[in-house]
Amino acid sequence: MIVIAVFVLVLLLVFVGLFFATGLNKLRTQRVSVDEASAGVDVQLTRRAELIPNLIETVRGYMGHERDTLEAVTKARTDAQTASTIGEKSAADGEMRQALANVFAVAEGYPDLKASANFQQLQGELGRTEDLLAFARQYYNDACATLNRTLVTIPWSFLAGMSGVEKGVFYDAPDANTAPPQVSF
Repeated sequence: MIVIAVFVLVLLLVFVGLFFATGLNKLRTQRVSVDEASAGVDVQLTRRAELIPNLIETVRGYMGHERDTLEAVTKARTDAQTASTIGEKSAADGEMRQALANVFAVAEGYPDLKASANFQQLQGELGRTEDLLAFARQYYNDACATLNRTLVTIPWSFLAGMSGVEKGVFYDAPDANTAPPQVSF
């Protein structure tokens, strides 16, 4: 009888140990996925920021008197590069989109610029980068949603505090980003 009780106790301890190990691994793996997705957003923001100097140089020769527009893009690029939190990155992203929309709108008034192969190539690259960035933001938000759902559901919620894993912060568009860009000349 004692042998059976010991066997059941050992079996129960093994089961509880496996549950804890599985739960902690699940939560930490999902946290790693959120961090990985955040890095993917950073890669696309960096890619866009690296295209900006080439765009500015291409446009500068044609738009000499559009200094404010070019300075806004340069400021937005700097803000994007110094952003560290998801909220800061989101705000800088919106500022960058607005500044780039202004550049492309102003470019409409310069037929030679619009016809420039270099400008067209940069515009295409920026368009592709925006698509990749939108995908990266969605992937990040999906990873946060998965982690957050796991953290609040039973039985994983019992392990949340012990794991040290915190909820993911969604990449939200600031209110200014939900409206169409305001183009100014």
